[in-house]
Parts: sequence; C-alpha cells; structure tokens
Amino acid sequence: MLKVAVYGKGGIGKSTVTSNLAAAFATMGKRVIQIGCDPKADSTINLLGGEPLRPVMNYMREEDEEPDDLSQISKEGYGGILCIETGGPTPGLGCAGRGIIATFQLLEDMELFEHYKPDVVLYDVLGDVVCGGFAAPIREGYADKVLIVTSGEKMALYAANNISSAVRNFEDRSYARVFGIVLNHRNVENETEKVQAFSEKIGVPIVGEVPRSDEIIHWEEQGKTVIEGDPTSRISKCFFDLAALLWKEEEGA
Repeated sequence: MLKVAVYGKGGIGKSTVTSNLAAAFATMGKRVIQIGCDPKADSTINLLGGEPLRPVMNYMREEDEEPDDLSQISKEGYGGILCIETGGPTPGLGCAGRGIIATFQLLEDMELFEHYKPDVVLYDVLGDVVCGGFAAPIREGYADKVLIVTSGEKMALYAANNISSAVRNFEDRSYARVFGIVLNHRNVENETEKVQAFSEKIGVPIVGEVPRSDEIIHWEEQGKTVIEGDPTSRISKCFFDLAALLWKEEEGA
C-alpha cells in the first residue's frame, strides 16, 4: 500500500495536486482513498462533482456520537476514489490538529484499510503549522512518503522548509520521508531558479512541476479534476508522470 502525505502552505494548491494525483492513480486502475486533513474540508470536492462532503468532525459534533458505518462519513467519487474529510472544530472553540488525530483513531477503530484494501492512500494536509495534529500522518506512521507542494513565493518556501524539518525530526523512527517537491508554478520572477536552489539546499529533488494554467480553474469550476476533464492534456500528463514515479518506487521498495 502506497501511503503519501501531501503538505504545503494554505492556498498553494495541495488539494489540486492531491485530487489530480488520486484521479491519476484511479485511472491507472488503482484502488484509492483520499483523506482531506484541513478544516476547510474542500480537498475532495473536485472528485465529487463539486459537491462538498460532510466532514467527520461535523458528523460527530452534530450527531453527538461517532458514526457506526463508513458510509456516514465517506463517499465514492471519480474512479471509485473513497473520499473522507476530517474537517475541524467550531471556529475559535477547538484545535483542528486534535480533530485530525480523533478522525484517524476513528478510522482505525472502523478498520478502514482492512475493509477497503486500498492500493493508494493520499492525505491532503495543511502545512502552515506543523503541530502534533497536522504532523499525525507522518508522526504516527500513517504515511510513508511526503510530497511538499510549493511555488517560488517566499511564504510558500518558508512553509516548505518547516515541513521538511518536521519530517526529518521523525526520520530516526522509521516514519515518513520526504519523497520530493512539487513545483506549482505561480509565475513568480525567477521561480524555477528559486525552487531549484531551495531543493538543493534541503537535499530534496523536484519530482513534479505543474505549469500555471487556466485549464485547472476551468475544470475546477465544473467540479472536476483536470484528469477527469481532459486526461490527454499537458497538465494531466504532469500528474500521470508523478503518479507513475511514486508507484514505480513503491513497487521497487
């Protein structure tokens, strides 16, 4: 089972990268689970035709009980991808990181992986603050590999550096490692050079590049990934190439 956590600064395009990766794997015939670990709970929306999914934390807060069936907190989207959103607490009244931990524990209790038997599990994780909760996918061994999404913007690189440092803190415990950087272009001046310099500084390769394109916005406005909307486009090729690279390494591990 390939388990990948996708981290990056808020608004950097993590959900776009994660959901297109999920769609690419599904198109390749893999059984996929995508878990959104962000209070906004919008990670999976473009796998579900633009329809938001009720987050786990919302369910528990509104029903005042834990779900007893996976169908109450999940939904199958494009290509049979099982979509789950952790969500977060009522604003100002709780810690979103704790919500992630609570959701992961619930999914363990429900034996999600044993029942669903996925080939690929993708976690879409906010990376502005790498606290205990947001670090759970790497700290608790849920993920084996980490992708860091960044642009050439200063704050995106700052967050990327924090994420890389956080992962290194757990390296000696045989937890996740940083597989690579995904450069999501924002047309920043000398962007490629800035991210290449950052890559060399932290010793992590750039494993994927997503060109700045209106095509992504076009399909997301229709509640779709680019993979679903136009699987032959150059943007789709970027995600198929990254999926193939991840899977190739998994097979060789």
